[in-house]
Amino acid sequence: MVNPYVPVLVALLIAVVFSFVFVGGSRFLGPFRPNATKTSLYECGMPARFPTNQRFSVKFYLVAVLFILFDLEAVFLYPWSVVFKSFVEQGQAVMLFGEMFTFLGVLFLGWFYCLKRGAFQWD
Repeated sequence: MVNPYVPVLVALLIAVVFSFVFVGGSRFLGPFRPNATKTSLYECGMPARFPTNQRFSVKFYLVAVLFILFDLEAVFLYPWSVVFKSFVEQGQAVMLFGEMFTFLGVLFLGWFYCLKRGAFQWD
């Protein structure tokens, strides 16, 4: 009997091998002619106004991480809304509704905690 994970591992191995082959092939076989225009910084078509090694505030990263966190948690609402109708037809809507309110409760507790800690204030 074959392990059911063997096809997944083979597909992963093929993907990794092809990735290295294509990236390595383009690096070693492709043209490489750097010049000042190609190696200069590109920022939306505008020349850079500030030094590129300037430091960002920790608040910037905090807001980015919080956005990703709450955005990913909001994405979990879409599959729930898709399967909710089938759970209503099966008579399990109360259980699914309770689990979703638990999930949203934890989400809002995290949001309230961030709000009280001042994570959403940009000073």
